[in-house]
Amino acid sequence: MAFTEDEVERYARHLVLSEVGGPGQQALKRARVLIVGAGGVGAPAALYLAAAGVGTLGLIDHDAVALSNLQRQILFDTADVGRPKVEAAATRLEGLNPHVAVQTFAERLTAENALARIEDFDLVLDGTDDFETRFLVNAACVAAGRPLVSGALGRWSGQVAVFAGRPCYRCLVPQMPPDAETCARVGVVGALAGVVGSMAALEAIKVLTGAGQPLTGRLLLYDGLAGTARTVRIAPDPACPVCAG
Repeated sequence: MAFTEDEVERYARHLVLSEVGGPGQQALKRARVLIVGAGGVGAPAALYLAAAGVGTLGLIDHDAVALSNLQRQILFDTADVGRPKVEAAATRLEGLNPHVAVQTFAERLTAENALARIEDFDLVLDGTDDFETRFLVNAACVAAGRPLVSGALGRWSGQVAVFAGRPCYRCLVPQMPPDAETCARVGVVGALAGVVGSMAALEAIKVLTGAGQPLTGRLLLYDGLAGTARTVRIAPDPACPVCAG
């Protein structure tokens, strides 16, 4: 899978990194990544993964671009309001990097389609903001044996983790919180989405290239108001209904 002259120049800053280089960039070019949710986390993550040269990006989102999205979802602009998110996203990503193939799914992820969608990709990045979908994504990733990069945010704080087998996301969140908060309910500062989405993209790149130490089995907690971050280990739950069996 040789690089064109355009790709050599485009990815020059990756190619000189000892942790990426030619082999790592080839791994990115071969990779198929599914982004679930083209929202606050998924939007900046998609931009950086496309710019990085991920060969195939899948986008699944049933929603249309709303004016209130533009405060943080930098994948879209004002002219996109009313367009299906995946359609607008594909236009932007293909314009950013024509070497990336974008596959779109203008649908909601459900128990019926989750496994079929996820098993066709090498890695999944989940940027959704509801626990029902997060649980579906996690269960399908465990069943398909696919690594999962999970990003979440609200108000001024965010978190990123990588799951590959055990522990899984349900070890971290065993039950759906009864008072789950969404950005629509509690608000979120727009720039935080860029921070968390970029960190999620970085973790995906590390997993795909084998660079460094991904956050596998660890949770990075970022406090934007305090300007601090800490990482904690996630213990496997021996009673986890998804990965303990």
